Amino acid sequence: MVLDAETVVERRRLKRRLTVWRILAIVLGLLFVGALLLGDKNFASSAGILPHIARVTVSGVITNDRKMNELIEKIGKSDQVKAVILDINSPGGTTTGGEAMYDSIRQLADKKPVVAVCGTLATSAAYIVALATDRIFVYGNTITGSVGVLFQWADVTDLLHTLGIKVEEVKSGPLKAVPSPFEPTDEKTREMTAEMVQDAKLWFFELVEKRRNVAPDSIPGLTDGRIYSGRQAVQLKLVDEIGDEQAAVDWLTRERQVPKGLKVVEWKPESESSGLFGWLFQSLAGAFGLPAEKIASLVGQISSTLKLDGLVSVWHPAS
Repeated sequence: MVLDAETVVERRRLKRRLTVWRILAIVLGLLFVGALLLGDKNFASSAGILPHIARVTVSGVITNDRKMNELIEKIGKSDQVKAVILDINSPGGTTTGGEAMYDSIRQLADKKPVVAVCGTLATSAAYIVALATDRIFVYGNTITGSVGVLFQWADVTDLLHTLGIKVEEVKSGPLKAVPSPFEPTDEKTREMTAEMVQDAKLWFFELVEKRRNVAPDSIPGLTDGRIYSGRQAVQLKLVDEIGDEQAAVDWLTRERQVPKGLKVVEWKPESESSGLFGWLFQSLAGAFGLPAEKIASLVGQISSTLKLDGLVSVWHPAS
């Protein structure tokens, strides 16, 4: 049978429509699979369905993270979040980043009980974050302390001289854009930088005194920026007690009347790949054994490290 041109065109249109519907069916199927793969209580609880205790992970280098601050604000507004646990494992970061998170957590603590559970590291800016909570739990071998700030810069003048490179500039005043890696540090520059560091250090000490009810100069080594084990920190009243997340939950139930039996649910800041397609990507990555979240976290930490600027409150062992 010979088909006329109109019939052929109509059949092609029908095929195109069927193709579109098939694609939509596949996408919906993948979304359903993703929902099953991510079928823990996180999705339901963050949507406000189930009462729970929120866990917020503070890891890597701490910066002034807008998405993290938005997450903390969102948790504060959720009626289904009955308490918050900060899971801290960080060497610190920028002083401004620690200050911003401290302020956000103090605002959160006005609405809900907040505790910190510190892992391997809770030093410098990470300790600032812990200070904002109602109670600090550590392991016996948690490294904490390192109270103080740091301002580092490189002096590459000898290298430039070796390479035959000369940097010229015109600036409005002698203290503009200093310290600079392109010129030796003079006495005025060093004094100005030392004043900034001293001011930030005193602010940090005041936080310790206010939140821990101890005089910084009465604690051996604290004003020198030393670190402490969890056991030492408990003895010196820099933290409250040795304990893990379950100990924190028990304390919340006993001391803050948080209902028993609530699940602890992870809350995470929205990533750049958040939303429907980001969720689908993470679901498919999980289905094929690809650690999408770990990769995204690693990239974010590397990016944050490269963008560190200004005063830093971070601890790292000498190499």
